[in-house]
Amino acid sequence: MDKQATLDYVNNTVVKNTLMETLSIKMIEIGDDYVVAEMPVNSAVHQPDGILHGGATVALAESVGSFASILFVDTDKFIVRGLEISANHLKSIGSGMVTATARPIHRGRTTHLWEIKIEDEARNLISICKMIAILLPKTT
Repeated sequence: MDKQATLDYVNNTVVKNTLMETLSIKMIEIGDDYVVAEMPVNSAVHQPDGILHGGATVALAESVGSFASILFVDTDKFIVRGLEISANHLKSIGSGMVTATARPIHRGRTTHLWEIKIEDEARNLISICKMIAILLPKTT
C-alpha cells in the first residue's frame, strides 16, 4: 500500500461532503499498527463557552478508528461500521490543533477494538476513547 497515496485519496476524495470535511478532519499518518488524524480547534467545533465540544472530539475519534479498521480488512469482502464508542474527556482546549492516534487493542475476524488518544499540540491528553468496529460481509 502506498501510504501517501492513500492519505491523499482519503483527504481529497473520500471525505468530500461528509462530517469529516465539515469538521476539517484530515488523516495525516498511517503506521504499521496505527493511524493519526488531526482537527483544528476553532469556533466550528466549540461548545457555547468556547472550548472543544465533546461531540466533535468523538466524531474525530470515530473517524480515525473507522479508517484504521478499513485499512486492515479486505474491503472487497467487508464493510466497516462503528458499533460502539466511549470517551473520557480529561482536559479542555479552546484553540489550536488536536491529534487523534488510533491503535488496536484487538483485531479479530468480526470486530476491531481501538484505543484513540486525542492530544493537543503540547501532547497533553485531551480525551481517550475506545471504539468497537464491526466487520460486516458484503452481500452481492
